[in-house]
Amino acid sequence: MHDTPTADRPPTAQATGNAEAWRVRRTEADLDRLAETESIFALGNGWVGWRGTLDEGTPYGMPGSYLNGFHERRELDHPEDGYAFPQFSDTVISAPNAALIRLWVDGEPLDVRTGTLRTHERVLDLRAGVVERHTEWTSPGGHGVRVRSTRLVSLPRRAVAAVRWSVEPLDGPVEVRVSADLLANERVPERADDPRAASVITDPLTAEHRHSDGHDGVLVHRTAQSGQRVAVAVAHDVQAPDGFASGVDCAPDRLRLTLTGTLRAGERLRLAKFAAYECAPVDGTPPDELARLVVAEADAARAEGFEALLAGQRAALDAAWRTADVRLDGDAELQQAIRFSVFHLLQAGRADGDRTIPAKGLTGNGYDGHVLWDTEGYVLPVLTYLDPPLARSALRWRHAHLPQARERAAELRLTGATFPWRTIGGRECSGYWPAGTAALHVNADVADAVLRYVAATGDEEFLTAAGLELLVETARLWHGFGHFSDAGTFHLPGVTGPDEYAALVDDNVFTNLMARRNLRGAADAAERHPEAAARLGVEPAEVSAWRAAADAVFVPYDRKRGVHQQAAGFTEQPEWDFAHTSDDDYPLLLHFPYLELYRRQVVKQADLVLAMQRCPGEFTADEKARNFAYYEARTVRDSSLSASPQAVLAAEVGHLDLAYDLFAESVLQDLADLGDKTGDGLHLASLGGAWLALVQGFGGLRDDRGVLSFDPRLPAAIDRLDFGLRWHGHLLRVTLTRDEARYELPDADPGTGVELWHHGEPLRVTGAAPVTRPMPEVPDPGPEPPSPPGRRPTRRSAGER
Repeated sequence: MHDTPTADRPPTAQATGNAEAWRVRRTEADLDRLAETESIFALGNGWVGWRGTLDEGTPYGMPGSYLNGFHERRELDHPEDGYAFPQFSDTVISAPNAALIRLWVDGEPLDVRTGTLRTHERVLDLRAGVVERHTEWTSPGGHGVRVRSTRLVSLPRRAVAAVRWSVEPLDGPVEVRVSADLLANERVPERADDPRAASVITDPLTAEHRHSDGHDGVLVHRTAQSGQRVAVAVAHDVQAPDGFASGVDCAPDRLRLTLTGTLRAGERLRLAKFAAYECAPVDGTPPDELARLVVAEADAARAEGFEALLAGQRAALDAAWRTADVRLDGDAELQQAIRFSVFHLLQAGRADGDRTIPAKGLTGNGYDGHVLWDTEGYVLPVLTYLDPPLARSALRWRHAHLPQARERAAELRLTGATFPWRTIGGRECSGYWPAGTAALHVNADVADAVLRYVAATGDEEFLTAAGLELLVETARLWHGFGHFSDAGTFHLPGVTGPDEYAALVDDNVFTNLMARRNLRGAADAAERHPEAAARLGVEPAEVSAWRAAADAVFVPYDRKRGVHQQAAGFTEQPEWDFAHTSDDDYPLLLHFPYLELYRRQVVKQADLVLAMQRCPGEFTADEKARNFAYYEARTVRDSSLSASPQAVLAAEVGHLDLAYDLFAESVLQDLADLGDKTGDGLHLASLGGAWLALVQGFGGLRDDRGVLSFDPRLPAAIDRLDFGLRWHGHLLRVTLTRDEARYELPDADPGTGVELWHHGEPLRVTGAAPVTRPMPEVPDPGPEPPSPPGRRPTRRSAGER
């Protein structure tokens, strides 16, 4: 069976039947889309990430074997330098690749581009957490073999990744040679056709130590500029017929186990390969000691066995899916897609260490492997509900990098802390100064993630240990940066908001409202924990000043048009000439100068709409409807960050079909490669945004005031929606049908419960029994607001699914 594309979308994985909703399947080689497939089939555990390359390594789109935070430093070239411009940037680099297993059949290498490919299927199993491969190939010389493999990156075992591989003859005896490689400084192709593509550093690793013992071995390398050391060990379990010979070659950049012999009918060569990864500062753990650590990890994994790793992987995912599974009846393709999205979010983080989540996770080198505000804005709001320890770990990573944020603030002549626009190790890595200097909303995004996490978990220990300091230092930034006008209003001038087609604007609404939330949240937390606040030098007068600034925050509003301005004066700027903009002109940033974009009413990604999603209590229902219609007509969605908040607001104001189409765009961003950028790695913000579109959009979840409220409504395309989330240690499951909403605590004692709101009605849900309420009729919102010409999301009528 093969994927069948629609007229509007490229082929996606099959989504037929209940079992297939848990599997992403490719049934052909897809040679022209290798990089995209490698991203989709990427596996990780928040520490180690393997891209979904073929076992034999070639052909490839972009190989990659990543460790969270492992990078090299490079100089930034500023044609005209300026004060406080970052002089260096960090770029993710590949650790030595242990996934490679190459095969020669009677001297001819297995290559899906040559010979005859009888069968070629790869499956990402979302419940088992593995990628399985089944290939039947006949060499140009006429010798057929069957190759099977199962690959995993262990969720329970932080350092471990493994692959089980086998080969057997199809038509008669064959001479085979197998090379199981550990390869450093693997070649990575460079893309020069897109300024958003990653920088490529050639041969970034310098060999320091190598050792082999029997079938096993270890390589240790270091970087030249970033001061990091990486060690990778491999341990093999070989089951070969009699007569097979083996040997190990250990070179500075390659460790190779070679197996040679003859396979006769009914015989099979089996190989299990266990790899362990670790990195450390070069002034920390010495090379030989780091080597011993990874050798012990690889040996322990082999002793445990591949079946035990599979069992541990399934158990970890079974536990995660009990909360995280989303059941969506009515659209099989999107059912599969939302599970795909949640799976990649769950495997992007780790709870057992203070690590954050880059914009691409560990699935590719896009954005140079940088952490952006996407993490706090789109990923952590989801993980806070699905797996709170993952969110806590990422926030602790921000706290660990407060010293660099304070240094950056001082460099910019600001108070408090200024977190970077793009970073790997805590320092600003963006050479694009309108964002790297002026996108101060990043600080409020961090604070917002802290406030949401504490509200959802009640984790006061985290608040006093790390969260309060994050809130205090970001509040100090806003209070020092802003100013009071003669009219007594508090202004934030010269900032860059989320919309990247606008820069250095005054009073961006998103930034101002998020700063208000930050200031009030810091004040509340300081008053709740006065001793901890005192240790940070917070005095009552400072708290009062934060509240005064928050109360006076200016929110620009155009009374003539009856809408909020994205930033002061935005609605008075010239309109974009959509009539003379062709489909080939998108994304606009690749075809128009930023000067032209900055001065017109054209929006790359939801900005004012995102403000209404994050701070819903700041707008009336009528304001939301008018604002949404106005900005829908001007938002071109040249960013994968946009469709999700637009979907949430479209659902809230009653345009459910449009909301559903926007949700589909968000959730299919990578499975359908809608932006032609999936090859660089998955868009985790879009994947997180898809969950938010469902749960905040159609589930109507709001949490900005620390209380759970639901205003659910279903579009015609969804017959039933069921999702789970964690709230103060309880698992809450919500089931929505056309007639009723059902709330239950399946794991709670009868006497314990959760307070929530359903369409304005307060409810208490306990473990004793589910609570159901009718689904009210959705008022007619009127005609659907127009999108820019040619930019409305693809319609998903019943005939198109």
